[in-house]
Amino acid sequence: MKQNNQTSITEFILLGFSVSSETGFFLFALISIVYVVTIVSNIFIIVLVITERRLHKPMYIFISGLSFLELWYPSVTVPKLLSSLLNRDRSISPGACVSQFYFHFACGATENFLLAVMAYDRYVAICHPLQYVVIISPQISMKLLVGCWVIGFILFLAPCFQISNLLFCTHNEINHYYCDFAPIVRLSCSDTSRAKRVFSGVTSFIILGCFLPIIVSYICIIRTVITFPTSSGRQKAFSTCASHLIVVLIFYSTIMFMFVRSNAGDNPHFEKIISVFPSIVTSFLNPIIYTLRNQEVKVTVIKLFRDYGFRNK
Repeated sequence: MKQNNQTSITEFILLGFSVSSETGFFLFALISIVYVVTIVSNIFIIVLVITERRLHKPMYIFISGLSFLELWYPSVTVPKLLSSLLNRDRSISPGACVSQFYFHFACGATENFLLAVMAYDRYVAICHPLQYVVIISPQISMKLLVGCWVIGFILFLAPCFQISNLLFCTHNEINHYYCDFAPIVRLSCSDTSRAKRVFSGVTSFIILGCFLPIIVSYICIIRTVITFPTSSGRQKAFSTCASHLIVVLIFYSTIMFMFVRSNAGDNPHFEKIISVFPSIVTSFLNPIIYTLRNQEVKVTVIKLFRDYGFRNK
């Protein structure tokens, strides 16, 4: 970040959560457990999909791709948060702050695109089952996964460039537990209108550009499913979408609320609490949701543990 010639700012201070030492230690223990479980469970899903041939299908390739993303999304912010809770070390260099901002929002953008692609996958599987293997082959699904990452990381280069060119004169306390956009621009002593326009434009394009296709996909899915002649067929079709739909509802309900409130900025403490959900809580819940709600994954997991127990006898 650019600095004014009259300033000596060499670091920023992440204020994080204003809690006592006892509460801070409790949060440290709780978030540490959630983070470890998140990493282990997502790695487990990735290994499961790779090793089990019955799961070598586009749907599970996308699930493993989502799990791979959930390894990195919380890892951008959680380690620094844990450090500040345990050691009270809340300082972060300008370069590290910009990097954290970029990777956090780039991972968030990638998740938006990935959820949209997964909705399209379910649309093709239910509405065009005969053409599914042609439209969504394993090779195409891998290309779509890579495309989500590339587009997500490219789009946030522009907001990152705008942030890195802001001037910071005297204040260096960021009222958040990570380098979020709104708390950063509040500290700047330069014109932030262009940075705000770029950030708002990119986030609006990503959120609406992904959420609307998801809505359209599920409208088409519902219209197709209700035409099925048997209730068992309708139930089976809806069950294949249930896990993805739950993840979409959790993810978008929080990020849309955050996006609306980011312009207001009247309750920073509440914004900190809400921001925990898309970057930490959903990463923790996703593997649990896909494991418990997906019958094929449950059968594979049970078989895996049975085989492991049999080999150890």
